[in-house]
Amino acid sequence: MGEQVVKRTIKPLDIEKILPLIQMAVEEDFGRGDPSSEITIPEDQIGKAYLITREEIVVCGMELVRRILPLYDERLKLRILIEDGCRANVANRLGVIEGPVRAMLSAERVVLNFLQRLCGISTMTWKYVNAIRGTKAKIYDTRKTTPGWRELEKYAVRCGGGYNHRMNLGEAVMFKDNHWTELGEKFELKLHKMVQEARQKEDIRFVVVEVDHVDNQLDRVLTIPGIDVILLDNMGQWQLKHAVEMRNHMCGKKPLLEASGGITLNNVLAIAECGIDRIAVGAITHSAIAVDIGLDR
Repeated sequence: MGEQVVKRTIKPLDIEKILPLIQMAVEEDFGRGDPSSEITIPEDQIGKAYLITREEIVVCGMELVRRILPLYDERLKLRILIEDGCRANVANRLGVIEGPVRAMLSAERVVLNFLQRLCGISTMTWKYVNAIRGTKAKIYDTRKTTPGWRELEKYAVRCGGGYNHRMNLGEAVMFKDNHWTELGEKFELKLHKMVQEARQKEDIRFVVVEVDHVDNQLDRVLTIPGIDVILLDNMGQWQLKHAVEMRNHMCGKKPLLEASGGITLNNVLAIAECGIDRIAVGAITHSAIAVDIGLDR
């Protein structure tokens, strides 16, 4: 009986965008060949090996592996057993690679480098998502990504059940404290004009305004139309609860309120229970630890 494929539907990775990264990784590791495999493995030897996880993970990067293998030998084929976005237990087989053994061993490190890093992010994201299960809050990533890896790392967040914030500076407008603190005490008219100008720009998905204080700032920002999200950065739980109560009283359910700053697995549930809509966590990308996955013949 063949092994069952575990599947989950998820917004796919735009793999064409990261092909240059794959090619760079292969050139970096395989640019001068692999004399170790050439000496030990006959050129015509065909075999198979399994990608096996040695810890409980959320899978991410299997289609990437499928794209990497032909760069070493077009005869290398991957059969995916557990697809991206699905959970895998210790000793589960994620996929089986078949083809020339020499090329298979040459590709091993680059395959695992991508797979272990991406599964680390998806697994970390899932831990945050699971921690706040039962609340209305959603976990969002940030732009705190590895240079050149943003497309991949934000895909890994989706695999872990999280949501993507803006992909780049041009996708949304965020008026953070450094942008508008110089507006002065009577900032409403100027900020209102800035928000309206932002809404007129093409391809802008949403508008965010950061506030530093609940009293005498959030209450005034809430009167400005056109804001999609209000960012509550580095606020304590009592401030977040106060902000939610104020928003609900003045506006109902919109704009959405987003908490960020100093969020860990230890306090994320308490923050979610304040009634916040979104929780932005930089740690799911910049501090995720690579998981333990091996290639076993």
